[in-house]
Amino acid sequence: MAMHTYALDLTWSGNRGTGTSGYRDYSRDVLAHGPGRPELELSADKPFRGDPSRWNPELLLLAALSECHLLSFLHVAVTHGVTVTAYRDEPVGWLEQEGIGGRFSRVLLRPHVTVASAVHVDLAPRLHEEAGSACFIASSMNFPVEHEPVTEVAAPPA
Repeated sequence: MAMHTYALDLTWSGNRGTGTSGYRDYSRDVLAHGPGRPELELSADKPFRGDPSRWNPELLLLAALSECHLLSFLHVAVTHGVTVTAYRDEPVGWLEQEGIGGRFSRVLLRPHVTVASAVHVDLAPRLHEEAGSACFIASSMNFPVEHEPVTEVAAPPA
């Protein structure tokens, strides 16, 4: 078994001069840094007093699940001889809040995949299932990560 370790630097940048002296007295702004990577401007979601122009943990979770599925799907497609020419996703997640806590109850990935050959359209749903099992992030979640894929065939070159 291989073990991979991931690390980054996360710095709260929201001290407005009085720290956390009151619930409304501090910003939820955070900066994530990693060697050789662009800085990520993070915050809480707007309902939790965050800056809506910054990425929040809930959106980053959706992005991680969506990208992991995409990367797993591309790998699975190659191993099955399927040529993918385009891929986009519009994931949706449902967060149930109770008091100050909460949890995601479900995430729905809605990948729209374009393949080079019509022969592979019927195979695509099975590839999504295989990709879902291969995705490290989805395998780590304690809620369902569902798939609602659409597959189309690339237009022939003009």
